[in-house]
Amino acid sequence: MQTKIIHIHYYQSLVGELIMGDFNNQLCLCDWRYRKMRKEIDNRILKGLQAEFVNKKTPLLIETQNQLENYFDKKSTTFDLPLLLVGTDFQQSVWRALQQVDYGKTQTYLGLSKQLKNPKAIRAVASANGANALSIIIPCHRIIGSNQELVGYAGGLATKKKLLFLEQGGQLELF
Repeated sequence: MQTKIIHIHYYQSLVGELIMGDFNNQLCLCDWRYRKMRKEIDNRILKGLQAEFVNKKTPLLIETQNQLENYFDKKSTTFDLPLLLVGTDFQQSVWRALQQVDYGKTQTYLGLSKQLKNPKAIRAVASANGANALSIIIPCHRIIGSNQELVGYAGGLATKKKLLFLEQGGQLELF
């Protein structure tokens, strides 16, 4: 049996280094290279797709990088990429709900739980949010605490703050 391949490429964005993955021309990974849970996220994707990582820049990964650069430059507020969500049905439902949170807006974990018609699932929603392997593309950074505080983000709270600042009208600086 031929080994399945996830082509990966590292991209140093304005807010941190991302690892991007292309599986059969679908983006399955766009996540913080040095996050907590890096190994767990990678293992879930590798096992779920029964594949292995190979360093190779593909047209999809180049397009992903271009769309991210347009996002950081405020030339675009949305992404148009073929996505492959690798996770449980519940995780995928949370990730689809995250995609409904508009650019420049925020939602609370409780609000997201209610949107999923499961208000008691706040912890499970937060866990699925944290397991998102398509950071920025699936905007888990737009989820905040019920007290409007910034809480938990795989890229770090400083990065979350920068992304929200960018989306709410600010300009990212190189330094």
